[in-house]
Amino acid sequence: MQTTPMILTNLLAATLQPGGDPYGLIGDAVLALDRGVIAWAGPRRDLPAAYADWPPHDLGGRMVSPALIDCHTHVIHGSNRAAEFELRLLGASYEEVARAGGGILSTVKATRAASEAELVAAALPFVDAMLAEGVAVIEIKSGYGLEMASELRMLRAARAIGKLRPVLVRTSFLAAHAVPPEYTGRADDYIAEVATPALRAAHAEGLVDAVDGFCEGIAFSPAQIARLFAVAAELGLPVKLHAEQLSNLGGAALAAQHGALSADHLEYLDEAGVMAMAAAGTVAVILPGAFYTLRERQAPPIDLLRRHGVPMAVATDMNPGSSPMASLLLAMNMACTLFRLTPAEALAGATVHAAKALGLSDRGQLVAGQVADLAVWTCAHPAELAYRIGFNPLHQRIIGGVL
Repeated sequence: MQTTPMILTNLLAATLQPGGDPYGLIGDAVLALDRGVIAWAGPRRDLPAAYADWPPHDLGGRMVSPALIDCHTHVIHGSNRAAEFELRLLGASYEEVARAGGGILSTVKATRAASEAELVAAALPFVDAMLAEGVAVIEIKSGYGLEMASELRMLRAARAIGKLRPVLVRTSFLAAHAVPPEYTGRADDYIAEVATPALRAAHAEGLVDAVDGFCEGIAFSPAQIARLFAVAAELGLPVKLHAEQLSNLGGAALAAQHGALSADHLEYLDEAGVMAMAAAGTVAVILPGAFYTLRERQAPPIDLLRRHGVPMAVATDMNPGSSPMASLLLAMNMACTLFRLTPAEALAGATVHAAKALGLSDRGQLVAGQVADLAVWTCAHPAELAYRIGFNPLHQRIIGGVL
């Protein structure tokens, strides 16, 4: 953490503060940093005398935004599913892919067989790619173990990532991701005999920041998710939910009923679900990578979410099957091109709204009191971040006030 106060000068600040400009832009701005926190942000002409003598660091006219936050990833997993990707492109059906050893259960098999060190080593290249694009916070889910030992090992690997790299890792317990083969046709038993005791064990070990689930016909019913959420409430853990990705089971409304931090995917969300989320303050996490990879046709109801004032986050959903994407900048571009978010909405979705989706109130904007996690960009306007494809304009990250 930066212990010596300093001021950043000669910059364009995209503060993400609400106001007339959707980016909260301040030209010829100054940011005063002290002990890892933003002490002041504003135009140079308004710099208080108390900060005028702090050592300056000239950013050469570059743009500064809050560091990015990837609030939905499955970056810890065993192996990959490139062969399955190829089979699908050659015309294989889902059933044929499954018979050939593909699908989520192939990832479960590989993840169960991997050690914690192997899971960490496999994840680090993806994490490094995210950091190289200005990411400072990554949410990492379990959910490919589907047994207690493997779920705990995934969460330990996620915690290890946060120690090996300058990034804040928030973990989500996702044992309710799929029904493993040994519990086929017995999803209720799986929740009772595996997911619930694994959650208690993970919580006791300090491995869980939030509890997630997949509410879908191919996964778990609202009633089964509700039982797991009741345990989360007992343990004092916030919840979030994969909801309405393939159909509408009322998962988003269920999540809102439990005060969820977020409901994610949401392609089949209806207005009743949107209204429930708005009333609960639940963030909608938009995941265009999965929509793109699965070649879906029904987009999330962006206009409804806007109309009811539901904050929209954007994330990679980085996973080996439906969204093998480690670029949050690309996710921002896809959110604009596929779902018609504005570039300003996409940047807010990868900063301030992503922070809210993780229950973090101390980052995501360039305002006094926020953690000094910043991204410095070689660009003239923040719309460029969502506009470019395959180009990374990051100049440097500033994490905890450290250049």
